[in-house]
Amino acid sequence: MATFTDIAALIPTLRGQLRGADDVDLAQASMMLMTDDDVVRVLEETAGLARQVEQIQVAAAGVIALRSKREQGHLGLSASRGHRSAAALVQDVTASTKADASRKVRVGEALFDDSDSGPSDDEAENEQSRDERPAPVPWFQPLRDALRDGRLTSAQFDAIRRGLGEPPEIDVDAMDAAARAQAEAEVRSAWARAAEHLIDEASERTVEELWQQARTIRDLLDPEGAETRFLERFEKRSFRTYRGQDGQKRASIVLDDEGDLFLETMLAAALRPRRGGPRFVDSEEKQQAESLAGDPRTNDQLAYDLVMDVLRAGALADAESVFGTRQAGVRLVQTVDAAGDRAPVAHSEDHLISVPGAVADQHLCDSGFVPVTVDSCGKPLDVGREQRLFTPRQRIALAIRDGGCRWRGCDRPPSYCEAHHIDEWQRDQGRTDVDRGILLCRFHHMELHHGGWRISRDGDGDFGLHHPSGEKSALRDRAALAYAFGDIDPPPKRFRPVA
Repeated sequence: MATFTDIAALIPTLRGQLRGADDVDLAQASMMLMTDDDVVRVLEETAGLARQVEQIQVAAAGVIALRSKREQGHLGLSASRGHRSAAALVQDVTASTKADASRKVRVGEALFDDSDSGPSDDEAENEQSRDERPAPVPWFQPLRDALRDGRLTSAQFDAIRRGLGEPPEIDVDAMDAAARAQAEAEVRSAWARAAEHLIDEASERTVEELWQQARTIRDLLDPEGAETRFLERFEKRSFRTYRGQDGQKRASIVLDDEGDLFLETMLAAALRPRRGGPRFVDSEEKQQAESLAGDPRTNDQLAYDLVMDVLRAGALADAESVFGTRQAGVRLVQTVDAAGDRAPVAHSEDHLISVPGAVADQHLCDSGFVPVTVDSCGKPLDVGREQRLFTPRQRIALAIRDGGCRWRGCDRPPSYCEAHHIDEWQRDQGRTDVDRGILLCRFHHMELHHGGWRISRDGDGDFGLHHPSGEKSALRDRAALAYAFGDIDPPPKRFRPVA
């Protein structure tokens, strides 16, 4: 087995710092003497090394899974070593969590999975024989390529693949074999293209946001299936109470999509100042936020007390006494074309969670709507230099366009963001226009103003983030929004997915 020194020798910045001693303490002492840049470089180099090691691990997990199939019974690799499953064997060997081991097995299996939906021999009339046809390329091949060349980690791979799911099947009775084969190829191509878009965003999004964006894109590509999946999750909703071994009553809840959105929005409205939400301009609201920040209760205790207050107050709850100055509400975004036709799938303003159009219709009856006119790329129109601060309607427009904090790697939703003028109001005679504003969470807004960062934009092009050193990087639009606003064409709708 490789020693600590052997591994340290693979890290260029750390190599030579250890004088032959196999000592972790010495490595820690050496790093304490390094500059900030060198310490970060060590972390980057170890991350690169860890990715290569992880590739080998997931490949090994995939082979173990293939040799541990259920049909192999007790002769399977995992069973022969006393484990119920491949994931259990991987967990035991790597001393990892059950979730991490299961993920390695899923990704490992995908590396060796060459199956893909396509016409059978009987359906493929007038095509080459099976022996002459090349093996179909799985739609998730871009994910495998990205994992192998280091653009994705196994966690990112798994999040994108699970979020996109499998392409819908084609109704055999609706078309002949040749038409079905072409339709299937188009659908697989759409899924592969979605995977490529998400791969491009992987370096700028958290794993959790990658999964959510992939799931939303899937629903936008397959709106018929979105309705079915929504109802399936709705049927799984549950709430139960039980007593723990200490005699204290506990509760467990499984939320449907709407319940998830409402509960999260309600908690965010009340706890936002504690969770790093935007600063408040109004003095009274600022005082309330400071009072909440100084509350001795933990966030979990505050959340519990809020839920209990809402339960007690019920439908007659006074918004100001329960929520402060902001009443909780779920805001949905649904595109409507020039002809007045509404998209079959909507998404939440916060977190970009997709819901069927019927849910948006329900909310229209309950709370009405705010129209926002955007162009074909989802960019809202200008409002003009009417006032120093962005208006509530402009904030809505920014939320729809940006989907949350635009800083690389940040997944804070719009409700936690502040509107930043990329042109200074006084210095640059900046306009309070939507196209010259951008959403940033409180932390990154303060970092930008106090850390020497800058954001620029040429016309209606991409926003650019300028590091204090002068290095510039693009702030990419979220892929799910590009799909929602039609900037990326969906697959042709000339097929009917199997129910």
